[in-house]
Amino acid sequence: MNTVKNDLETVEAATTSTELFGSATTDSETRRQAKRQFHCLVAAIHPDRAQASDVARYAAATTRLNELYRSWVAEAEAVQSSATYVGDNNEYVLGDVLARGSVATLYRAQDRSGASVVVKIPRSRRANPLMETERSALTDIRGAPYVPTLVDRISAADPASGEVRRINVLDDLSTGFVTLADVRRAYPNGLDPRDWAWMHRRLLRALAAAHQADWVHTAIVEENVLIQPELHGVVLVGWSFATRSGMRPAAKISSCRSAYPPELGEAASPGWDVYMAHQLMTTMLGDRIPSRMKTFALGCMQDNPRLRPDATDLLGEFDELLELLYGERTFRAFTVRPI
Repeated sequence: MNTVKNDLETVEAATTSTELFGSATTDSETRRQAKRQFHCLVAAIHPDRAQASDVARYAAATTRLNELYRSWVAEAEAVQSSATYVGDNNEYVLGDVLARGSVATLYRAQDRSGASVVVKIPRSRRANPLMETERSALTDIRGAPYVPTLVDRISAADPASGEVRRINVLDDLSTGFVTLADVRRAYPNGLDPRDWAWMHRRLLRALAAAHQADWVHTAIVEENVLIQPELHGVVLVGWSFATRSGMRPAAKISSCRSAYPPELGEAASPGWDVYMAHQLMTTMLGDRIPSRMKTFALGCMQDNPRLRPDATDLLGEFDELLELLYGERTFRAFTVRPI
């Protein structure tokens, strides 16, 4: 109990995040230690451990601890900002953080000419093979619709640890795009299927191109599909999880287990992507999915991946379904409502 009291008083006395977690840095080991420290403190001062008279105090300290840790993470990422990286084709000055993916942090950046790009930096050298995979996949499917363009590649030492990181430079996806996770939060009762129609058609085209090049994406989840609402743009990102057909993926997104097909843990096939794309369909539409579209999705989510249709064939089949449901195709304006 004395240890718990000491932890409580330490959190209450802290005025800056560095007092609890040390100096902000991009070093992966330091970041892991800070995360472990955070989890230990959270467990120690959780309100459930307090006597009834102290619950409010413990709850306030827990809230403060969360604020300090978020501040520390933001400060650590800011250390990276304004750094300059030299690639094979250009050099890039980093700006602010655009997003935090499963294995890498994405930064807005500019090249020497002032053109905007996105620089994707893995948070640990253990993710280097995944970054190499993304390079290979995007090189093979370069020019395909609705996938990012690999602009450049960088090998650079982390300024804190000296570990060499494989860094990818992608075309600018920072303006006007939101993730399907953002869309789902904006439409918690499900999208109108007519709005989902253009998103799904573009997603199928991206998958068809990848499968023709013998790549399986393996991670088609809400966070990996970017939408540009006004222009009906779609970009499938997250190619660091891709693998060749017949190979096992090197990693998966542990927080998205329900999105994966039954063969998770086995070799990937194009049917893996087909399953995930239609699982995503049912998630995004919810109870608003028409019965015929639900039947279509379930046909693409059969347990046996060999029985699932090819993405290329699905393009025509999905168009036929849309015509049957809604008639001639027309443009529908789409916005993401503020949450």
